[in-house]
Amino acid sequence: LFMKYQPKGVCSTSIDIDLDNGIIQSVSFTGGCNGNLQGISKLVEGMDAKDAIQRLKGIRCGFKSTSCPDQLAQALETMI
Repeated sequence: LFMKYQPKGVCSTSIDIDLDNGIIQSVSFTGGCNGNLQGISKLVEGMDAKDAIQRLKGIRCGFKSTSCPDQLAQALETMI
């Protein structure tokens, strides 16, 4: 299952996610803090989407009410 997610309230402009039987195959962010987002993408590859949601949901970026990891969690929730 592939999804191109449009995050809200963050610097990244899109998140491409490939999910297979609940396991994250790949994640790619467009825009945002490139090094950090590449790191997050590599860390969640091979992870169960539910585990990733549990770890990433609610993370905030500075004074924002959300973050790129939180937006990834929200995208994963819509996929499962």
